[in-house]
Amino acid sequence: MPPPIVFHEAYEATLPEGHRFPMRKYGRLAQVLRERGLAPNGFARPEPADRALLCGAHDAAYVDAVLALAVPRAIEKEIGLPVTESVAGRSRASSGGTLLAARLALGEGLAGSTAGGSHHARRESGAGFCIFNDVAVAARALRRAGTIRRALVIDLDVHQGDGTADCLHDDPDLFTFSVHCERNYPSRKIPGDLDVGLADGLGDDAYLAALSAHLPRLVDALSPDLVFYNAGVDPHAADRLGRLTLTDDGLRARDTLVLQAVRSRGVPLVAVIGGGYDNDVDALAARHAIVFETMAGFA
Repeated sequence: MPPPIVFHEAYEATLPEGHRFPMRKYGRLAQVLRERGLAPNGFARPEPADRALLCGAHDAAYVDAVLALAVPRAIEKEIGLPVTESVAGRSRASSGGTLLAARLALGEGLAGSTAGGSHHARRESGAGFCIFNDVAVAARALRRAGTIRRALVIDLDVHQGDGTADCLHDDPDLFTFSVHCERNYPSRKIPGDLDVGLADGLGDDAYLAALSAHLPRLVDALSPDLVFYNAGVDPHAADRLGRLTLTDDGLRARDTLVLQAVRSRGVPLVAVIGGGYDNDVDALAARHAIVFETMAGFA
């Protein structure tokens, strides 16, 4: 049986016509997962994150500005999305979805959400298409509740996870590991616990070698209670914001490497989809489906 998958119709917000963010990928991904038999019992539906949950990872004044749809224009510009009711609701649903998926993973070993990975959202501000940092919100909530003692964030989006590093920097038991294209966004990186910057143009073999050099020993050293896996597909050669050259097979090998390193040690893993940018939404959704297909092989 495939692992549980979380989806909420609010994941796909309404954007102005012609906006460059590929919002349609969320609904299309859910369709692809149904078509491929990866959600035989349907999707788990989360409760959108409320103010208290969001304030566990973000500054209260920023949370209140988003909920009131009163984000300053300069911050809205840095986010790159209009902070409307639909877009703010999407981020609340995404944060609630990652938390639900994390709880399901703790019970069943594996779970995923068809959104999430908003890793540029910092404690006091959003950025880079990210309003609330769903992984940080979920990790903080589980730590506060005593559900987990230690978590590892494996962030393989092509962009460095600056916001997650910012939101979790004061808790050494919430460890952030980012493998990214060094010369890509953001230009000002906030250091995480372990950052591996890669050169432009790196392909499958070199990428997998770089990941393999760190991942197994990191899981051994930390012995986390839970792994959050940001399985961004923007390292793909066809991605318009990526600057790396992974293939579909390379993404699949990457996901397999992560799952093997984590699950062979008995650690639960929750996957979120992270970044992916392509004008061909069908191709993009198919790329995002790879991590769910790979997880099904480990269930």
